Amino acid sequence: MLPDPNSLYGPLDPAPDAGYENAPPRMGFFTDTSVCIGCKACEVACKEWNGVPESGLDLLGMSYDNTGALTANSWRHVAFIEQPRPAGQGAAPADVLGAPVDANPDRPVDAGPQFLGMPGAQPPGRGTGVEERTDFRWLMMSDVCKHCTHAACLDVCPTGSLFRTEFGTVVVQEDICNGCGYCISACPYGVIDQRRDDGRAWKCTLCYDRLGAGMTPACAQACPTESIQYGPLDELRERAAARVATLHDRGVPEARLYGHDPNDGVGGDGAFFLLLDEPEVYGLPPDPVVTTRDLPKMWKRAGLAALAMAAATVAAFVGGSS
Repeated sequence: MLPDPNSLYGPLDPAPDAGYENAPPRMGFFTDTSVCIGCKACEVACKEWNGVPESGLDLLGMSYDNTGALTANSWRHVAFIEQPRPAGQGAAPADVLGAPVDANPDRPVDAGPQFLGMPGAQPPGRGTGVEERTDFRWLMMSDVCKHCTHAACLDVCPTGSLFRTEFGTVVVQEDICNGCGYCISACPYGVIDQRRDDGRAWKCTLCYDRLGAGMTPACAQACPTESIQYGPLDELRERAAARVATLHDRGVPEARLYGHDPNDGVGGDGAFFLLLDEPEVYGLPPDPVVTTRDLPKMWKRAGLAALAMAAATVAAFVGGSS
């Protein structure tokens, strides 16, 4: 029997591919950043339910976000991104790290800081219209493990600590993790992290214990605006497509989905997002690829090179002896 050509890339249903018979529908997250208010209720709920240690008060000095990134002690991270909105222009561009760049390149270098306007009693743009806004906007996104269809962390784990669940999600069994760190470098999103005091890997489990009891994950349960939505992945993709169409009709052409496509470099994500700007602005790779996709080809080439070297060595000895 030939191996599945999609075993390391391409669209597939991950739970049956992992050996589950009569698996339930694949479950996942759809995070609609257009309605995220940055309350961080998801971060708190995740910590409380999963017993994740507190991260301390880390004043980063560059944002109101004091979490900074996904870590072993932050399985949900609400990013805060500030973007100036000059009059008559859309969203200010951002560099590859997500930091806003000067939207007025003709402004003298020594002109000093620009006045962004004072906060008002009404939502931004209510009185002037979106095209005439002179204030700035917040982009907020609750980031989480993507629970990839093709998860490189699973491929490289030497102890079986990482496993695929019947819901298609990816979970770390911390009791058999040996702290090798292979999964950390294998993740194309930089999600997995080691806890400093014990060296083991930790990340979101999509509340696997709650899923088995028919409950909603803690973060989605706590989200007051339903920015984080949980359910069967196929239903979430339909709902997300409808939401993007609605935003386009309402004059938000920059709305787009990220991680929803089963034909992308990781076979689609079990946790995908609606974004209001380029993925790089949110600190996401624009075209993620499962890092183990080319392993068979690499081993084949390495084997051929080894055979060629062995043949050359034999030929050299035979030629020298004659």
